[in-house]
Amino acid sequence: MLKALVTLAAQESEPNPLLPEIYDLVWGTLCFLAILFVFWKFVLPRMQDMLDQRAAAIEGNIEKADEAQRQAEVALEQYTAQLASARKEAGEIREAAREDAKKIVAEAKDAATAEAGRVTSAAHAQIEAERQSAMVSLRGEVGSLALDLAGGVIGETLSDDAKAQAVVDRFLADLEASEKAAK
Repeated sequence: MLKALVTLAAQESEPNPLLPEIYDLVWGTLCFLAILFVFWKFVLPRMQDMLDQRAAAIEGNIEKADEAQRQAEVALEQYTAQLASARKEAGEIREAAREDAKKIVAEAKDAATAEAGRVTSAAHAQIEAERQSAMVSLRGEVGSLALDLAGGVIGETLSDDAKAQAVVDRFLADLEASEKAAK
């Protein structure tokens, strides 16, 4: 076949652009084989080493990312547990505060009731004291008015104070007895 190509090339006086010369084919093939050998022996192993290192680095980063993901999940679980614990503790604190508030309100009510009872009893005592004072004062006034009136009716002055006082006291006692009997 090579002979056919050589004879065909010799027959033609003009070179065919589609068919290269034999020496071009030989040298092109030798250069291709030399480059292929260099590429196969030196470049491909280095590229394979570089790709292996890159794959190892990627796998290491993936493992690190997986570990970080696991740690993040653990941290999230811990955070969720702490949050639930904090919520529970806050609920307990609120409940304790409510109980304390109820106790404080009950104590305040008791204290207010006791104070109201004390004020009421003090007011009753003061009213009774004032009533007694008013009764004593009224007795004295009524007695003196009654003596003056009696003296004016009979036309004499009643100067014996002890006797006049006894008459007035007896009259007032009879008046009080008749009031009690009417009730």
